[in-house]
Amino acid sequence: MTNANTLLLQAESQCHTRGVRFTPIRRRVLELIARHGGGLKAYDLLDKLSTEHAAARPPTVYRALEFLIEQGLVHRIESQNAYVACACPEHAHGFQLLICRHCGYVEELHLDEISDQLASRAKRQGFNVERQTIELQGLCQNCLTTNESSSCQ
Repeated sequence: MTNANTLLLQAESQCHTRGVRFTPIRRRVLELIARHGGGLKAYDLLDKLSTEHAAARPPTVYRALEFLIEQGLVHRIESQNAYVACACPEHAHGFQLLICRHCGYVEELHLDEISDQLASRAKRQGFNVERQTIELQGLCQNCLTTNESSSCQ
């Protein structure tokens, strides 16, 4: 897992290269998400931001999230209505998320062949894919090991 400081530096560089503004609020939202590790809901972000910025309101958070998603810096976890930092923002293709149903850990995969196959099949059927979300839910290695240990006793 890439550390939050590295992600923030990558984000600053990417935004500068693209000529888009990486405002302090956008930066802080990305930092909060990146430091959290698992999925973080918009209202949890708002709670954290409002302690630092009295003017923080839901539209502020949602606009920042929209920007971060558009720039490929954050992914929305559809099943949880939560957000996670993109571990590989320079990667322009599809992604898949492994989500631990016990601890909330999220890991990003880049199996381009799966994304390409799905897009190709959709195209053959006359469908234009605009967004693709693949979420795999189960137990991470730590929770799996913990569950196996506790069931053995």
